[in-house]
Amino acid sequence: MTSRSDKLGRMVSLVKLQLRLSEWQLAHLRQQERSLQDEQEWLVGALNGGRPPAGSSSESIARRLNRTSVGARTVQVQAAQQLDQVRAESRRVKQLQEVAKAALADKLRDAEKRALEEMTGISPAVRAWMPRPANRDKI
Repeated sequence: MTSRSDKLGRMVSLVKLQLRLSEWQLAHLRQQERSLQDEQEWLVGALNGGRPPAGSSSESIARRLNRTSVGARTVQVQAAQQLDQVRAESRRVKQLQEVAKAALADKLRDAEKRALEEMTGISPAVRAWMPRPANRDKI
């Protein structure tokens, strides 16, 4: 049977992996956001330049800029939600680490207690059944 501290250790590692995945997803959303902003800047520059690029009209660039702006807002909302999730998972990791640390300390204390009992040769269960020695100081 595995101990509580071992189980908690595995849970901590799993939650850390989930946190890393969430952080990666946030980084991916931020990258998308930057690329959409770059595209918006280029489109605005193309509209303000007076002469649109070959094969494009001002209207098509304006439509594309509108779609890009909507996409950028959507990605910003998703990134904000993902950031909240990353923060929540980070708090969860810290809490689980504290619980796992306490469980490991309990496990080590129990092991030390058993080792001490083995050294003295008396376990608490045996000690409870043994008669108490008579007090020799009584008159």
